[in-house]
Amino acid sequence: MKASFLTENLQKILTFLNHAVSGNSQLEILSTFLIIAEKGRLTINATDLEIGISSSIPANIEKEGRVCVPAKTFFDLVNNISEEKLSIETQEKNLVLKGRKIKMVFQTQPQEDFPKLYGDKGEEAAVFKKETVLSDFNRVVFAASQDSSRPALSGVLIKKEKDGFLMVATDGYRLSLKNNIVIKTKKREDVDGLLLSARVIKELASIKQDEDISLFVSDKNNQAVFVQGETTLAGRLIEAEYPNYEKIIPTDFGTKAEFDKDEMQKAIKLCSVFARETANIVKFSVKKDKIIVSANTPSVGENTVEVDGKVIGEENEIAFNARYLLDLFANIDEEDMSFEMTGPLNPGVFKISGDNSFLHLIMPIRVQG
Repeated sequence: MKASFLTENLQKILTFLNHAVSGNSQLEILSTFLIIAEKGRLTINATDLEIGISSSIPANIEKEGRVCVPAKTFFDLVNNISEEKLSIETQEKNLVLKGRKIKMVFQTQPQEDFPKLYGDKGEEAAVFKKETVLSDFNRVVFAASQDSSRPALSGVLIKKEKDGFLMVATDGYRLSLKNNIVIKTKKREDVDGLLLSARVIKELASIKQDEDISLFVSDKNNQAVFVQGETTLAGRLIEAEYPNYEKIIPTDFGTKAEFDKDEMQKAIKLCSVFARETANIVKFSVKKDKIIVSANTPSVGENTVEVDGKVIGEENEIAFNARYLLDLFANIDEEDMSFEMTGPLNPGVFKISGDNSFLHLIMPIRVQG
């Protein structure tokens, strides 16, 4: 292998690729980058067997080849190089990286041991716009469980709708749902009920490219593959039955309050300071024209913050985990939101004003007094 390329181009893709490098696997090959030089491109692959990432940059290829190098060392060194151009060349069992004033030698591992990112890309199922992934996907994926022992809840469910997709995620304590997700094109009509790893969706939103994103589904290998420009992200579909989320979504409400998101977010942040010692519990007291947010820790103190609101229906009270509220507001750009409830022991439902395609449900916390 012998190739040269712009340092900046390599640095741009390495950070994302590093997300797929295994940090604690017993398989040493999973802690490496597979570097491929061929057909005018330098392609780097990384995988921890849960997800796989491949990304390419233009390069002047004098001699094609493949080699595996320690990912962490390669990443740390390349990201600290200020020279404009670099070259790499294999010499016996080493990879030599050179600049005008630098030279680095990496020990390599057999490229034959590096696992395939996916067996068969499958058929193209749909094409999403980048903006859709950044807004709609991010509003849903954060609600998925991080507990891998509950496979279904650690995933994001994608269901087919007439003109697009519905996406839902829940960890059992909160649920985020977005329907009518706009797609540029839909290539396969039979794609329905896909349960994707939440980690894949989160990584997808962090790809630093502007092109549309194609979704491929391989029924044979039970994989989903996303392709955006020169980057490919692959992950396995989760084989588990998703819970019947529809039955917990309220169909009506006794109290509805409209409020400014930023004002509410600041109130929750203030009250969360006092809520740290009491399981992050914050309380909503819904009055005629306001929502009083409060927290109380007997050994520390208490505070209340009033948030202006337009209230419809009866006055009510309910308590939530402050962290769940802050997670929600961090993923919403719109300013005008609403909150619906039917009682202190029933779920609270948050919506974006004027947008019927999104809802976020949070289970309440039972409190005394």
